[in-house]
Amino acid sequence: MAYLGDAIDAHLAAATGDNTELFREIRAAFVEGARRQLDLLGRARCDGNWAMAAQRLKSLAATFHAEELIALADKALQGAPGEPGVLRAIASALDSLEPTD
Repeated sequence: MAYLGDAIDAHLAAATGDNTELFREIRAAFVEGARRQLDLLGRARCDGNWAMAAQRLKSLAATFHAEELIALADKALQGAPGEPGVLRAIASALDSLEPTD
């Protein structure tokens, strides 16, 4: 599977052109929003809250055609609230988007 950031970066580059500051700002906002939904998934204790957070994560991922994250959100939608394997997989995917420098 391709690196999750490739799809996101390609769409951001198309939208921001040569404006690297805007590129970084939008990318950081994407990661922050996705982490917010992951936090809500981790705290969800009922099916409704779990499904809402998973659907929001899926929608956010779809905005940037982040297929891996869309698939993980779908997996969450099919699972039970608090499913640790899904939470770890989403966290790992989001960790791969963090800057390394």
